[in-house]
Amino acid sequence: MHSARDRIEYEPWLEELEQAADRLELSSEARSCATELFLTDVPEADRSKRALLAASLYAGSLVAGDGRTQGAVADAADVSRLSIQSRWKTLLEDAGLEPPRW
Repeated sequence: MHSARDRIEYEPWLEELEQAADRLELSSEARSCATELFLTDVPEADRSKRALLAASLYAGSLVAGDGRTQGAVADAADVSRLSIQSRWKTLLEDAGLEPPRW
């Protein structure tokens, strides 16, 4: 769980996360997980924040059993699929979760 201060500081990014989640029609559980993953280690650079936001949405959807393709998440978050592909596994591992081994 993250502090209210974190949520206020990153409110514009969390709003973008919610908008992308709306486009993907994600469940509330997937949204909540994505938010927590995003707030775990927000990078300094805005460009990196967008990529982390997308990877968080993808990983959150997997954790919640509400999976979407990397391509669909990339389109909804306006990033490349590679941005998600290169970050989502590490994001889950850093959060203490085990990524799927497809």
